[in-house]
Amino acid sequence: MAQPDDMFGDDDYPAYTMGRAAEIVGASQDFLRRLDEAKLITPFRSAGGHRRYSRYQLRLAARAREMVDQGTALEAACRIIILEDQLEEALRQNENRERSP
Repeated sequence: MAQPDDMFGDDDYPAYTMGRAAEIVGASQDFLRRLDEAKLITPFRSAGGHRRYSRYQLRLAARAREMVDQGTALEAACRIIILEDQLEEALRQNENRERSP
C-alpha cells in the first residue's frame, strides 16, 4: 500500500478539498464547479460526496482562471486547455513510440 508521502507526491492524487483548491488557484468555489460543468476537470468525490482535487487539476484550473482573467470566455478557455492537453499527450506518445525499437 502506498504511504501518505507517496500519495502527496503523485500529481493525480486528489489531496485538496474544494475550499483549499479554490484558495490555491485564487478563484471561487463556484469557478471550480463551473470547470467541472465545462468538463475541464472532474474532481474525485469522497465517500461523503465532497469534491477533491489533484495538483494536476489545480494546474488546469489555474490556467483556466488566467485565461478567463485575460478575457477569454470560460467555455473557450476550457476547450483550448483540453486541446493543449490532448496535444501534449499525443506528442508524449509519439516520443515514446520513437524510443521503442
